Amino acid sequence: MGARSILVALLGIAVAGGSAFAAREYLDRSSAVASTDPEAALVSVIVAGHDIPFGQPIQANMLQVMSWPRAALPPGAITDLDVLVAQPGMPPRRATRAMSQGELILASKISEFGEKVTIVQTLGANTRAMAISVDAQTAVGGFVTPGDSVDIVLTQGGGDGLRAITILQNIRIIGVDQQADEQSDQPSVARTVTVEVTPEQSQTLALAQKAGTLSLSLRTLDSAIDEPLDSIRLSDILRDKSPVDDPAEAKATIRVRRANEVEDVEVD
Repeated sequence: MGARSILVALLGIAVAGGSAFAAREYLDRSSAVASTDPEAALVSVIVAGHDIPFGQPIQANMLQVMSWPRAALPPGAITDLDVLVAQPGMPPRRATRAMSQGELILASKISEFGEKVTIVQTLGANTRAMAISVDAQTAVGGFVTPGDSVDIVLTQGGGDGLRAITILQNIRIIGVDQQADEQSDQPSVARTVTVEVTPEQSQTLALAQKAGTLSLSLRTLDSAIDEPLDSIRLSDILRDKSPVDDPAEAKATIRVRRANEVEDVEVD
């Protein structure tokens, strides 16, 4: 029984090695088909053969070679398979960004050979990762996932002095608890979320966490320009009647012009 297990294990290793070798040979032949002439209109590039999650080791069987217009080739596009796939015995390169099937493999989206991949690789220039405490109520019921953008609202005070104010807008979520995969869309009740902020915004968040409760407001996918928002107090929303206008009390008005003066006059 032990010999059979060893045989099955060796067979599995052989099949995996053969698959990787066959994939590499196929990619090499596909790459040779595309023109390498510097004056040619097309150039061979490496693309993702299927979705590649953040941190995934780059292997030949997950890649494809295709022709790409040389004039539209973006900076950092990988055109040489040996630059991307590790030779036998070498540590692999890893994805520092999640990539979709058919997406160009860019140098900015992969690590060096053997380089450790962490959440740091997802940060933009001169930004920081900072964690804030949340719960089901303050984190949109668990529907906030890595890659989402949120506004952060501070609630503080008590009694009639209770107030809320939006302190940061359009902040990117880069991690929920220990999860940083932007391909994940499963809601979960988190205890912390990690956000991408500037150094100045990190100071704002540090003070705000001590001052009161932070809530997240999930944004839509549009890129609307944000405007500063005034704080709102409990007394602003506590009123004797509903904020909906009462048609019975509505009064008609007419606009009267006298020479250069314009006046709105109520009509009973």
